[in-house]
Amino acid sequence: MIQLSGSGKRFGHKLLFENVDWLITNRDHIGVVGGNGTGKSTLMKVLAGMDTFDYGSLIIAKGTSAGYLPQDGLTLSGRTVFAECMSVFEDVRAMEQELETLTHSMAELDHTSPEYDAVADRYQRVEHEFRARDGYSIEAEVGRVLMGLGFTKEDWQRMTDEFSGGWQMRLALAKLLLQKPNLLLLDEPTNHLDLEARNWLEEYLQNYPHAFLLISHDRYFLDVTVNKIAEIWNKRFWFYTGNYDKFLAQKTQRNEQLQAAYKNQRDRIEQLEVFINRFRYTATKAKQVQSRVKELERMDRIEIPLEEKTIHFSFPQPKASGRIVAEFEGVAKTYPGRNGAGEKEVFRNVSFMIERGDRIALVGVNGAGKSTLIKLLASTEPLSDGEFRLGHNVQSDYFAQDQYKELDPDARMIDDLGELSPRSTETELRGLLGCFLFSEDDVFKKIGVLSGGERGRYALLRLLLHPANFLLLDEPTNHLDLRAKDVLLNALMEYTGTVVFVSHDRYFIDKLATRVFEVGGGQVEIFPGNYEDYLWRKQGGQQVAPTLDDVPGAVKAKEKVGAPLLAGVARSGNSEPSTPSNGDSGTAASAEPKKRLNPIKRKQMEDRVQTLEEEIGRTEDEIARLETELQSFVSAEETQRQSQELEQNRASHAALVGEWEALSQELEVSE
Repeated sequence: MIQLSGSGKRFGHKLLFENVDWLITNRDHIGVVGGNGTGKSTLMKVLAGMDTFDYGSLIIAKGTSAGYLPQDGLTLSGRTVFAECMSVFEDVRAMEQELETLTHSMAELDHTSPEYDAVADRYQRVEHEFRARDGYSIEAEVGRVLMGLGFTKEDWQRMTDEFSGGWQMRLALAKLLLQKPNLLLLDEPTNHLDLEARNWLEEYLQNYPHAFLLISHDRYFLDVTVNKIAEIWNKRFWFYTGNYDKFLAQKTQRNEQLQAAYKNQRDRIEQLEVFINRFRYTATKAKQVQSRVKELERMDRIEIPLEEKTIHFSFPQPKASGRIVAEFEGVAKTYPGRNGAGEKEVFRNVSFMIERGDRIALVGVNGAGKSTLIKLLASTEPLSDGEFRLGHNVQSDYFAQDQYKELDPDARMIDDLGELSPRSTETELRGLLGCFLFSEDDVFKKIGVLSGGERGRYALLRLLLHPANFLLLDEPTNHLDLRAKDVLLNALMEYTGTVVFVSHDRYFIDKLATRVFEVGGGQVEIFPGNYEDYLWRKQGGQQVAPTLDDVPGAVKAKEKVGAPLLAGVARSGNSEPSTPSNGDSGTAASAEPKKRLNPIKRKQMEDRVQTLEEEIGRTEDEIARLETELQSFVSAEETQRQSQELEQNRASHAALVGEWEALSQELEVSE
C-alpha cells in the first residue's frame, strides 16, 4: 500500500532518520516507538501528506485514503456533537436524499414507460452503493462510537464549542474512526481518554479492518493493539514482528547477536591486520598479504549504535507514618450549581480507610470525581459533610495536573533544583533532570519557556526529590515517554510510603496498584488487587472479603510495614463485599473433592511445565524470526524453505501449548 525507499528527514540541521526502506501493507497494525525527538510525529505528518521527506522516495498506492489525528490542537465549532459526526457521511446522506427523490419519481411515472425503467435502474444502483456503505446504520454507528469515547446521549445535542480541548480531540478521533480510512495515523490517541474510553478504543483497533500506525506511550495499549513495531533508534528504522512485549525481547536478542557479531568481526580484523603487518615486505607472502588486504576492503563493517542511556532514579525514603494514614467517615461533597441550578453532588456518605503502604489507584469515567477525591485528601478542597482524619506522623504532598503553575517562570531549572537540594553537585542534578528527559543545554532553560508537558515533568521531579510519606498524584504519567514512565514506576514500587494516584495508563496501574478505588455515582467502591483484578471482579468474578492473599506481593509489603494492607474495605453505599458463611474460604459447598498427586509425580510435572514454557518461548522467537525473514525476498526456493520451516514451528508451538495447558490444568485441579 505504501513503500518507502532510501527515505530520510531532517529537522533544521538535525538528522532525524535516514535510509528508510519500508513496505506498509493493507492489514498492518504498527506501533511506532522511539525516544522523544527521534521523528515519530514527523513521520506521521509525511505519511498524512502534510510534510515531505528530504530525500528518498515515497510511493502510495492508488485509492489509499489516510486519516491523521495529531496529539492536540484540533477545534470544532458551529454544530452539535452528533451533527459534527454525521458530517463525515455527507456523500452517504446525499445518496439517501437521491433515493427519496427517485422513490417519488417512480411513484409518479407510468410503470411501463422508458422513463420509469431509467429511474428504477438508477435507484437500484444508488441503493446498492448505499447498502454497501452501511447507509441504513450510520446513525447507530455514530452513537456507538460517541458512547465508546465517553460522550453521553445528553452530550450529543450540545454544541461542540462547549467542550474543552481534551473533549475536542475525542470528537476529532470519533470522526476519524467513523471515516474508516484505509491508513489510520494516530499520534498519542489515548492522551485525552479515561480508562473506559481507552479500553473501548483498544477493542475497536483490534478489529480495525485496515492498516494503522500508532504512536503511544501506553505500553499495555501497544501490547494489545499492534502486530508490528517500527522503532526509530540511532537515526535508523528497526522492524519487529509482534507486540511491544515481543519487541523488547527481540531487541535484547538482536543486541546480543550484534555484539557477538561485532566481537567476531573485530577478532578477524585483528588477525588480518597482524598478518598483513608481519608479512607486508616478505616477497614469498605477497599474494597472501594482497588477498587479506582485499578481504579487509570488502568487509562490511559492523557498527554498534550508541547505547540508550540507562536511567536510574530512587526516592529518598520518607519517615514512617502511623499504621492508619487517612480515614473518611460519612464524607459528602457538593458544588454550587451553575446559572441558578441545584447543587451538584460529587460524593455522599463515603467512608474508607487508607493504611501505610497502600498504593491506591482511583478509577472512573471523566467527571466522576477522581481529582476531587485527591483534593479532599490533600485538604485543598473543604468537605461539605462528614469527617476526614490524617493519621499519626502523616505528611502529604499533592501533585496536581496544573502543578507547574506554582513554579517560578524566571528560574533556571538547574538553579531551582539546586536550591531544593543544596548538597547535590551539578553532575547529580543533571542526572536527575536527565531521568525526566531534560538533557544537555535543556537544564539551563528558564521554567517559563518550557512547554506545558515539560513543566509538568519538572514539577513532578521537584515533588519527588524530597517526598512526604503520603503522596497524592493526579495524572503523574502525563507527558512522560515509555522510559520515563518506567523510571517513575520503579521508583514508586520501591517507595516505602503510601500513594494515592490517578492514571489512565493501564500498565502503570497494573504494576503499581495494591487496591483500586472506583469513583462514581457519588460513591467509592473498593477492590483489592490491581486493575486486572478489578476488571475480573467487575466482569462477574466472585468478590469475597479481601485478604492479604488477594494482593500480589502483599506478604512482602506486610513484612516491610508490619501491618496488613487491606484494612478498611469500603463502607460507602452497598459496596461492602460479602463474606463467606460458615467460616469457609468462599468455595462452593458442592465443589468436588480434589485429587491429590504423588509428590514425586507433582515435581516431575512442575519441572515439565517449566521446560515447556522455555520451549514455547524459544519457538515463538523462532516463528518471529522466520516471519521477519519472509519479508525480505531472496529467491523462490529460499521463500519455500522458510515457509515450510515456519509451518513446522507453528505446529510444534501448538503441540507444546496443548501439552502445557493440560499439565497446568491437572496441577491446578490437584492443588
